Amino acid sequence: MSDDTTQVIPEPQAPGPQATAPRRRRPRWLRLLLAIGIPVAVVVVLLVVADTAVRAYAEQRVSDEIEKNLPADIRGEVTTHIGGFSVLQQYLSGSFQRVELDAPKLVVQGAPLSAKVVATGVPADFSKPIADATGTLRIDQTSLNTLVKIPGATGDITLGDGTIGYDGKIDLLGLPVGYTVTATPEAAGSQVLLKPDKANLTTGAGDVNLSRLLQALTSQGPFPVCAAQYLPAGVQVSDIRVTPGHATVELTASDFVLDQKFLNSKGSCS
Repeated sequence: MSDDTTQVIPEPQAPGPQATAPRRRRPRWLRLLLAIGIPVAVVVVLLVVADTAVRAYAEQRVSDEIEKNLPADIRGEVTTHIGGFSVLQQYLSGSFQRVELDAPKLVVQGAPLSAKVVATGVPADFSKPIADATGTLRIDQTSLNTLVKIPGATGDITLGDGTIGYDGKIDLLGLPVGYTVTATPEAAGSQVLLKPDKANLTTGAGDVNLSRLLQALTSQGPFPVCAAQYLPAGVQVSDIRVTPGHATVELTASDFVLDQKFLNSKGSCS
């Protein structure tokens, strides 16, 4: 009989729930950063949402005010865009840095054209004057003839490559004689100056060159056409570009209140 004793080795037990590793806590600085950063991020998001809503409201209000104050013979939709980072901050400061007005399908006295205005220093109070504004009018030949008349012209205005053409009449030796002329337009504030490039006297015997005679008859130099009579008071013509069938006119104005009185006013060249 053997004295050897059999030893039983217990099987290892699976770790219980209480045997799991302890959960690591975030560093204190990270907890502090999250505690501060999350509320700040929420506030920023809310401010951005609020600013977007205020921007949309302000833009629509400006468009509505302008459309309401348009003269009876002008109609069309005006789209407004307020530039700058924060509309709320600009409003609280009392003025907007940059405001763009776009009317691509404006109808003036039945003539379609497009208009765009960029204004700076626009007060939040619409009853106060705007610092400066530049405008761009784009008009085709048909609309131009509907709206603009050249004194002495007997036919339609034609728009060429940098030139304007028209027919007219003059008294030559006591007889009314017709002529045709092409001229280069030049912006001159309240006026557009027409500098004759080529002129022809139309007679039964054919066309006789009249350039020198017309220049002699026009003792004041280029023929002036009053543009102010078609624009609100104080608006100046700063540039004019002509391409076949179309014209682009650049306008400027400063220190004016964009209200019904201004939009219904007309300038003069006197």
